[in-house]
Amino acid sequence: MNQDKFALPIHWNDYEDIAMGLYEKFGDGYGESKIYRVRFTDMMDWVLALPHFKGTKEECNEGHLEQIQSAWVYEWRDNQ
Repeated sequence: MNQDKFALPIHWNDYEDIAMGLYEKFGDGYGESKIYRVRFTDMMDWVLALPHFKGTKEECNEGHLEQIQSAWVYEWRDNQ
């Protein structure tokens, strides 16, 4: 049975879910210093492309991206 069809949609304020998705996509190749150098425009595009993400570009703001960036760093740290 495909578990993906039961996955809940992800929105901009689901920072930890987004961080897990970015970590799964980029893995250890994006360490803390590299994550903090990612352009927010790139990060926004990557988030929009995540499976089950239902937010829109128009709903995104700098605060969301800062929270996602921090959560992604913590996700990376937790996996080291």
